[in-house]
Amino acid sequence: MSSLTILAQYLSGEFENREQAMASPAWFVHLRMWQRPVPLFSQDSITLFAEQANIINLDHPYRQRLMRLQEHHSEISIQYYAFKDPAAVKTGGQHPELLENLTEDHITLLPGCLLQVTQNADCFVAAPASEACCRFSYQGKTIQVALGFEARATQFLSYDKGVDPETGAALWGALMGAYTYSKQRLL
Repeated sequence: MSSLTILAQYLSGEFENREQAMASPAWFVHLRMWQRPVPLFSQDSITLFAEQANIINLDHPYRQRLMRLQEHHSEISIQYYAFKDPAAVKTGGQHPELLENLTEDHITLLPGCLLQVTQNADCFVAAPASEACCRFSYQGKTIQVALGFEARATQFLSYDKGVDPETGAALWGALMGAYTYSKQRLL
């Protein structure tokens, strides 16, 4: 099995950070996250739909995005895409039928939102290139996100955090360390 396929299997699933949220509720919101394979760009890559929700409000997920996993000459990269109409795919993690007819017309490339992946024993580590800056416009505002994660067979650590594009100050996300998710089930 290729490294790309193994990474996709590690990333695919329904995840929760229950233990972490119970241990440090002041710093970590109890979240559920879905990362579900979708039939987009399937000729040369593996694409996953991702979204998350606060456990007390699962009907209102947020951060809908696509992650396109590609391998070139044994190097894996992940390119992020945004949805032109996020409301059209909202709850797609729980309701995969919303994702069945996705096309490239429904998404837009997020320039600079690209991760390079390295594999260490039982773990994949994804980090941006040193010069990369994930910055895009959303609802008339400039958004900047520092991306990164570690993926294992049953665990996902997210280092994603929102950054003030003016000051560089971290605003939300993994402010006190990675969000540590456990895989609850495969998708």
